[in-house]
Order: sequence, then structure tokens, then C-alpha cells
Amino acid sequence: MYAPNIIYLGDAARTLGVPPTLDLHDAQQTVGFAQPALYRTHKFIGQKYPSFDYAGLVPVNTDGDMWDVGTLVYSGDAAGKAEYLGGKAFDVPNASINFSQGVTQFHLAGVGYELSRREVERFARMVAQNPGVTEGGSNLAERKASAARMIAEKFIYDRVIRGDTGEKNFRGMINQTAVPTANAPNGSWATATPDAMLADVNAALTDVYTNSRETALANALILPTSKFLFINNARISNTNTSVLTYLAQNNSYTAISKQPLDIRPSRELETAGAGSTGRMVAYEKNPDNMEFFLPGMFEFMPLFPTSSMTWRVDGVMNVGQLEVYRPKTMSYRDNI
Repeated sequence: MYAPNIIYLGDAARTLGVPPTLDLHDAQQTVGFAQPALYRTHKFIGQKYPSFDYAGLVPVNTDGDMWDVGTLVYSGDAAGKAEYLGGKAFDVPNASINFSQGVTQFHLAGVGYELSRREVERFARMVAQNPGVTEGGSNLAERKASAARMIAEKFIYDRVIRGDTGEKNFRGMINQTAVPTANAPNGSWATATPDAMLADVNAALTDVYTNSRETALANALILPTSKFLFINNARISNTNTSVLTYLAQNNSYTAISKQPLDIRPSRELETAGAGSTGRMVAYEKNPDNMEFFLPGMFEFMPLFPTSSMTWRVDGVMNVGQLEVYRPKTMSYRDNI
């Protein structure tokens, strides 16, 4: 017979060095299993992560599907020139087009999660006793699925920003080797005047216009987060206008196009420049110049059992790379 108010833990408890039974009348035994009435669990505090917004930085091409292996990219250029002609026009020169093609490979990637009967049951009991911990997901599967999605987004973000120079041998937004690169004319923004910082930014914007032979205008500017915040707090002399506000309204791109300049901060640029200095990136954000291939957005496969008490859910995505078709539509300026 089982006695009331006794929890029988069985032989497993003996191996852990605790009594095989738990007497609920014995305060010494139950103290470790009861929450004091004085306290109430009202909240689950999860780890915070920064934004992985890659779509705001570069055009994303989602054409294709999960099982495509790659894409061909064709490019062409005009060839030929006009000449003076004879009266019978037997010597009219020809114009032609030179075509070339490139291949962008796609790579299957993924991240999933596992569920065991034991952890699911334990989580359910924790939620029943502490309703406040449901913030972020009322069941364990929701929480693990959210974690997998976040990790997948970071994986894509990292490929957009830095590429994969090891395993897959491609580069990202901030480390292209063909992009014109130089130190900022003034640099050292920590001690620079507002005029010097404005001159540095306009030099980067002008790079794109001149290097592309006036075929591209830099409509986007990315700054290291610390520099972005610094110019937001710095003021133009004898005004209440911040350097950031003034820059957004008074720059070479806006002067030519009459459109606002897209200025964003990025933590990834803090040490991206030569000698681990801050780097700013000016570029014309246009799919004709660059695009990141993502033919297979992250999705979960059906749940499947791996044992009598364990299940898996795999998430997969088909990821390409950042293709910069026209490197001179970008400019890197370092040492800011």
C-alpha cells in the first residue's frame, strides 16, 4: 500500500544519494521542492540579440526555390565607334555587344531543433505553476522554433555582411576587394570638426559618382554605429542642428537627385577598415549593381520521431551570395 502524502521516487533516487521517498509532512525534505509563498514568478527574461536586418542594406533576390542549384548571370557591353563616311557609305562601321556570363552557386543550409517527452512535460508543468513564463511562447516547441528562426536570420545576415571567405569563398557587403578603398581625407572623427566630417562623407559619395563616370549616384551610406551616434550628437557651429541632420539634407547625392540620402548605422563597420579602423560604405542601392540571392527562404520540415520519446524538426534554406556587379558603384572610406 502507498501511504498518503508520500511521493515514491524509486530506485533512481538512491543512485543520486537522496531518500527513495519524499514525505510531504517533513519540512526538511520538501523545502527544496516548494517555492516560498512570498515569491511569484511573473516573467521569463530571454537573451536579447541585435537586429539582423539585411534586406534594408542590399536588394534581395528571392527568385527560384529551395532546390535550385544556382543561377547564370549575363552581362554585356557595347563595342565599336562611329567614323566619318565616304559618299557611297561602303565604309559604315559596325556596333556590337560583347556578352559574358557568370555563375552564382546556391547552398542548402539549415538549423533545427529537438524535443523530448521529458523536457516537454517538465516545461508544461513549469508553465502551469508559473503562468508568467509564457512570454516568448506558451510551449517549448514555440520557443525552440523562434530560436531556430533567429539563428537562420543571423546566418543569412552574416553572409550578406561578410560573406563566407572560408568554406564557400565569397565576400560580403563590407569586404569586397574590387571596391575602391581609401582613407577618409580627414578621418579621426573623435576629434574632427563638423566641417571635416561632412567633407569625409561627401568624398565617399563623390567617389561613386566619379568612379562610375557619372552613371551612378550613391543613395545609401552606412556608418559605424559609434560614428553614427557621434554625428547625431555633434552640433553644427552656432546652430541646434546635428551634423547627422545637416548631412541628410546637404550632401552631393541630395544636391544632384533632390532625394534624401539613406543613412544607417552598422555595428559591423566599427573595425572593418584598414588597421581595424572604422569604415564607412557609400553605394548606390540598386539591383542592377548588387543583389543577394536567397531562392529558398527558411522553412520548417515536418516533425518526425527519432526515438519513442524524441522528435526532430529540421529547418532548411537555400542561400546564395552577394553579387556586386558594378564595384565602382560602391566606395569604402576608412580611418573615421
